[in-house]
Amino acid sequence: MVSDTVLRMAGLGFHLRDRWLLQGINLQVTQGECIAVVGPNGAGKSTLFRLLSGEWQPASGDIEFNGSALKKWALSDLARLRAVLPQASSLSFPFIAHEVILMGRMPHASGREQDEAIVEEVMQVCDVKHLARRQYTALSGGERQRVQLARVLAQIWQPEALGHRLLLLDEPTSALDLSHQLDLMQLVREVCGKAVTVLVIVHDLNLAARFADRVMMLHNGSSVALGQPAEVMRPDLIECVFNVKTQVIEHPMYGCPLVVS
Repeated sequence: MVSDTVLRMAGLGFHLRDRWLLQGINLQVTQGECIAVVGPNGAGKSTLFRLLSGEWQPASGDIEFNGSALKKWALSDLARLRAVLPQASSLSFPFIAHEVILMGRMPHASGREQDEAIVEEVMQVCDVKHLARRQYTALSGGERQRVQLARVLAQIWQPEALGHRLLLLDEPTSALDLSHQLDLMQLVREVCGKAVTVLVIVHDLNLAARFADRVMMLHNGSSVALGQPAEVMRPDLIECVFNVKTQVIEHPMYGCPLVVS
């Protein structure tokens, strides 16, 4: 029987020039779960993302994906199960948006007809269909981010027999207006409903509180809290980590914690 554990970190750490940027991270993430990682600048969020994406290798501890060490996965197999959206995606060639999104299907041998059908579907859910024929380099920052989101969704849109799927998102809302921030996070919830596991780094505590199943709060390279939003979004903890006095109340519409500063 396949385990529901998709991602496991044990004692994960990374140091650079004798300084630990991240240390002692323990986390187990299950199928269809949304984990939000929050913390101030320099807390270790980007370091964690680079370790999970394989850009950097851990100095200590282990990362397991679908029950096997991440470093043992063949890149071709990993690309069919794990999609990564960094803060910024550099692309200077004059591709149109449709072609960029279609790149997400490159790890698969599913055929042009099926690939095109998936691209059409993800363009619809990401609200980028009207951008399909536009040159990518001429798009605004927010439009590019939504096109890139559609690309990574196209990459893992369908279940795979190899294992559970994982989506890694690093500050995906940073270039978006308020409406598209909410649309994106709602889409993340819908993706989780399709049995995809999501780990998303966000700055906005209220987005994390509203849309994540659990929140990990990082500070000075360590995890200082991990749990459901109501367990993590505490005024004393937020003041200690972010150096900001806040109140945390119940959201009048959604019942989740609402951080007011």
